[in-house]
Amino acid sequence: MERLQWVQHRCRQLLEGNSGRGWYSATDGLPNKTSLDAHSSPQRVSGKRRTVFARHGPHQQEYEAVSKCYQGNAIRTTKYSLLTFIPMNLFQQFHRAANLYFLFLVLLNWVPVVEAFQKEITMIPLLVVLVVIAFKDALEDYRRYLFDRKVNNNVVRVFCGKQKAYIDQRWKDVRVGDFVRLSCNEIIPADMLLLYSSDPRGVCYIETANLDGETNLKQRQVVSDLPLQGVEFSLESFHCRVECENPNNDLGRFRGYMEHPGGVRVGLHNNNLLLRSCTVRNTETVVGMVVYTGHETKAMMNNSGPRYKRSKLEKHLNTDILWCVLLLIIMCLTAAIGHGLWLNNLKDPLFQVDTETSPALAGFYVFWTMIIVLQVLIPISLYVSIEIVKLGQIYFIHNDLALYNKQLDSRIQCRALNITEDLGQIQYLFSDKTGTLTENKMVFRRCSIYGVEYPHEENARRLEVYEAEKNEEAGRSVTLKSGCSGKSLSCRSLSCQRSSVSLHTLAAESEEEEEQLSNPIHPRTNAFCSRVAKEVVPDPELVRKLNWFCSPELALSDGSSGTPSSLELTYITDFFLALAICNSVVVSSPSQPRHVVPEARTPLKSLEEFKLMFLRLSFSPFTALSTLSPPQMKSSPLSFTRRLFARGKTGSFTPTNGTTDGSDPGQESNLEPPDLRRKLDLSSRAEGGDAGQTEHRDTEDEDAKTNPDGARQDAEDPIREVDCESDTNEELLYEAESPDEAALVHAAQAYRCTLRGRSAESLLVDLPGIGSLAVQLLHILPFDSNRKKMSVVVRHPLTGRVVVYTKGADSVIMDLAETPKGAEQAQEIYSHIREQTQIHLDSYAREGLRTLCIAKKIVEEEEYEVWLKGQLLAESSIENREELLLESAQRLETNLTLLGTTGIVDRLQEEVPETIEALQRAGIKVWILTGDKKETAINIAYACKLLCPNDQLLTASCGSKDVCAVLLEELKVEVQRGEASLTEPTAAGNHGESSSGSVAGFVLVIDGRTLEWALQEELKNHFLELSQGCKAVICCRSTPLQKSQVVRLVRDQLGVMTLAVGDGANDVSMIQVADVGIGISGQEGMQAVMSSDFAISRFKHLSKLLLVHGHLCYSRLANMILYFIYKNVMYVNLLFWYQFFCGFSGSVMTNAWVLILFNLLFTSVPPLIYGVLDQHMPADTLMELPELYQSVQSSKVYVPYVFWITVLDAFYQSLVCFFVPYFALAGSSVGVLSFGSPINASALLIILLHQVIESHTLTWIHALVLVLSGASYFGFVLLFGVFCVTCSPPTNPVGVETLEMSQPLFYIVCALTTVMALLPRLLFRALCNTLHPAAALTSAQMDKVDSERYRKKMQSWNLSQSKANRLPVCAVNPGLEPGTNSVVS
Repeated sequence: MERLQWVQHRCRQLLEGNSGRGWYSATDGLPNKTSLDAHSSPQRVSGKRRTVFARHGPHQQEYEAVSKCYQGNAIRTTKYSLLTFIPMNLFQQFHRAANLYFLFLVLLNWVPVVEAFQKEITMIPLLVVLVVIAFKDALEDYRRYLFDRKVNNNVVRVFCGKQKAYIDQRWKDVRVGDFVRLSCNEIIPADMLLLYSSDPRGVCYIETANLDGETNLKQRQVVSDLPLQGVEFSLESFHCRVECENPNNDLGRFRGYMEHPGGVRVGLHNNNLLLRSCTVRNTETVVGMVVYTGHETKAMMNNSGPRYKRSKLEKHLNTDILWCVLLLIIMCLTAAIGHGLWLNNLKDPLFQVDTETSPALAGFYVFWTMIIVLQVLIPISLYVSIEIVKLGQIYFIHNDLALYNKQLDSRIQCRALNITEDLGQIQYLFSDKTGTLTENKMVFRRCSIYGVEYPHEENARRLEVYEAEKNEEAGRSVTLKSGCSGKSLSCRSLSCQRSSVSLHTLAAESEEEEEQLSNPIHPRTNAFCSRVAKEVVPDPELVRKLNWFCSPELALSDGSSGTPSSLELTYITDFFLALAICNSVVVSSPSQPRHVVPEARTPLKSLEEFKLMFLRLSFSPFTALSTLSPPQMKSSPLSFTRRLFARGKTGSFTPTNGTTDGSDPGQESNLEPPDLRRKLDLSSRAEGGDAGQTEHRDTEDEDAKTNPDGARQDAEDPIREVDCESDTNEELLYEAESPDEAALVHAAQAYRCTLRGRSAESLLVDLPGIGSLAVQLLHILPFDSNRKKMSVVVRHPLTGRVVVYTKGADSVIMDLAETPKGAEQAQEIYSHIREQTQIHLDSYAREGLRTLCIAKKIVEEEEYEVWLKGQLLAESSIENREELLLESAQRLETNLTLLGTTGIVDRLQEEVPETIEALQRAGIKVWILTGDKKETAINIAYACKLLCPNDQLLTASCGSKDVCAVLLEELKVEVQRGEASLTEPTAAGNHGESSSGSVAGFVLVIDGRTLEWALQEELKNHFLELSQGCKAVICCRSTPLQKSQVVRLVRDQLGVMTLAVGDGANDVSMIQVADVGIGISGQEGMQAVMSSDFAISRFKHLSKLLLVHGHLCYSRLANMILYFIYKNVMYVNLLFWYQFFCGFSGSVMTNAWVLILFNLLFTSVPPLIYGVLDQHMPADTLMELPELYQSVQSSKVYVPYVFWITVLDAFYQSLVCFFVPYFALAGSSVGVLSFGSPINASALLIILLHQVIESHTLTWIHALVLVLSGASYFGFVLLFGVFCVTCSPPTNPVGVETLEMSQPLFYIVCALTTVMALLPRLLFRALCNTLHPAAALTSAQMDKVDSERYRKKMQSWNLSQSKANRLPVCAVNPGLEPGTNSVVS
């Protein structure tokens, strides 16, 4: 109905001529209030949104009308009350098929004609199950009740209309429309709009750890257009109406608007909403108006229980249960038909028989009687046993020290409690790259600006020193130690030879990081600020250029000394300014709280010094400057970049012949000095990162020729100057939402472009040579996966113009970079910058660096005003807000001016190569799904050994569907042809392996655009066939949606078990689609963890989790299920065989108590111990031989034929267990109970010893449980036979068991029966172990044989070589001990 109402609403809009999308707000210059009132019809918006009025405001009637349907703030997570517990709990429990089955049997046994046992006895199993589960549910519900009572009785300050003051009120009494006042460190009681903050800038900081586990503080902003903040908020003056969307569970979205009395509407967004359960931090006082309460808050709507998934083993088990049902029906039908035939053929019976009932009807009654007697054949209790076993397995997984991260103090989280066995069946593993394979701890490595590459060789050297120290500590986490402190590391202390750092060598954390992470008292507030990330060593050439910019002592040269042009300086300054402000970093310092922005300091240069800078930059309007009045001169230093920073606009590069605005006629024609032309020519002839190096050397040579006395010192002093200044500055703490942002802000800080403070409307930035400037922040366009970029819109502090700074993926930014129009010279410069930047991007990607492009755009005031109107409309829209904001951002982010690019090192996690190699040896295909560039993904794949040197790389990159189809076919042919060639050397004896031991094969690399075509219906089968022939697949430039589509395609089409692992919000869809989803609690919040089935802290934990725990959980559970089925079938058949000797009457040869308790008590615990503790292979062996993981899958522990073999074995053992005592006692005068006594005892011994044969591990726990199980049976039957006279009418068990156990024949029969029943199973196991020994035993034997063979070969070779009298050298071989005969020359 809601969709129909929306369609009607859109049609009405179209008929009225309103072409707007969604529901817009009114701003200045937009539709008037009359037209907007037409949009607020309650008939149209019912069910779509809610209206909120102040509870104690002037709109009392409206408040009463709309607030009736809103819930209170009291929460109740309990299921029951004292009155409803018994009926509701019984109702809940009888939703389970197992309990309904038991209930059906109890009711059936109350029917006299089909009664098999005493009515009370058949109720025992059901009562035990109901009471145990009810007690558990009552205990859990009582704990929830205590928690609810504590939360609901928390006290908060709420505004009272009668008293005109804030009063203490309990949380449960808070209502929608209340004004709530909170202080620092208070927990927010309900979702509320932020109306007031004691911070003058109207910001508030909250901690959302209770919601999503993230400890980074989030900034929230007071609703715009409200009165000035910092003074006490007057609630009497608040007459606004709030219209917002209905409650939902999306934590990252809030849409609505606030309408002022004048009709003006202000858009509301997520930054205005304080969420329940969050904590106010670093803000003295906040006031908010409640919009969602109780169970309608986002926190409560996200409060879901443990994830539930059905494992593959459970699905197979359900099929086997149906077979058991069919078997039960067959046995009952056999008994019914047999009883009918027996009655029909019965002549002159010696005992009393009901002759009035027809044989057919009697057979029908016996059918239902046998259902009661043989009820145990349906192993319903098996489901309960499986849950208990899984809890035990999870306990051991949860407490495995190998899966514990000491630095983070985090252990593995098992969020899905019922798919542990699926960990042992994984065939495809899909992994994210950043934060999953890598540390996601970004370190700035190098950059390219204005088409000039700055290799930052000393920065690379610093990382190498860091890695060398790590290697010396043999894996321990260390800090960077050099001859000088980290801040004084300069050109003179390190060589300037070019070097690059391999990704897999940077795998340690500093002691500082470990100390921060391991200190529970100090929360992680300094996110992504490790020492190795902060201590960026500047590039000397880039610092020299910046130093020229801010040092008046350096005279303007003719270009031969490498002096940068004014255009290049503009690019450099804008580049670092973008790094500093294009982010959402929160700034603080040890002496200042986060929400305080320091005052802007006095600029470092006077007006006269700025004049010198104008002179050097060939700016001419000094006469105008000198004639300024004093008020004008106060702001005159800001005017020098009216020319400098306007260079980012294309039109400013057009040469002019005349003077415009007093500028020098020759200035525009001198855009490119001879030095710059020479530089560009040099860099165009160089390749990749070598361009910057060649240019750097050439510049230094020119400096030496031009200024032999001072040039070298000028090249060395800048870093010392930077270090001196950074030492004097107070250390700043940056809290970033992503490690990329932190790395770039620290890089900008290394070049003295320092972000010092942030507020909702301004930024405080230090610029080199200028000092602190306040930058007006107009808009932030946050990053999203569709745009793949982030932008900030600011008013430039020096030029006063509106500037857009953008950073994002190079695939997007390079396409949006403008093609300049006008002067040929400007076009040539821009084209060359783009070409060189692209070369540097490719070079960075080949080194495995993460790349980001930086761009800017100068927006004219008229264009900005037009865009602003559309942006305000989008921000205040309730419907389609996300689409409108996306369109608005895309309208602004066009015709960008490319400034440069950055290369960031993302260190590979420790033991990732070893983990991936082990997983591949285990038969698991590993796919990498990443949004990074192809070259970066390939480099990471090599670093983590997913790609080997002898692997053949297949690249799929195309732009159309037809080309994609042809390409996939060609690659399939190539793979088929290559597979034949790869098998030839395998047969020749080298097993197709490389020197590293990995099997050579094909690796497919496919980009996001091609993947989009490949996932379509017509091509997906071709893509799957191609991927099946490949060793691994790397999907680069893939979106979150594509990741989930790939996982779903492989899972559904191939029918394989899939596992997805990721660490960020962009991996959530992939994790949820996979059969097993694993989240890594890394640097990007807890979204992946909250959506996962298992959560780990490091990728290396996957090997232990899958190869050991997954392997053992699957084999244990599968064997336990088979044993449980065997146990039930074996015992039930004893009762069935007896029917052939009692006229199929449903009688049994034992008393009903033993029959019921045999499975409920005597044999119930051993299978649980078997399923939890059995270990057929040591954990070390499973880790050393990953092939064993694949052997479990190939051996098919739990498949249909194994099930039927188990059933047949149970039939055989039941035949032996019944007929050996039968023939031993044949002809004797024993009674029914005496006949059943040795049968029950033998059955118990057979079942327990059968488990001993099947068990691979026997500990004291196993022995204790087995002994107690046997002792409990014999103890019970003996006591039962002594004290129970009338417990089991019509039979009398008194003295039966005592008499039987006193006779030797009882023990002889039990021993003979047990041996005969178990002998085939024992022989079968011995034969299997002989013909097909365990893989670990085979491997150990092969290692021993190979070692002996190698020893003999080396001894004979040494003897033959000893005649040459060469110097012997001991061979390094694990199977060869050094000796006189064990040497090689």
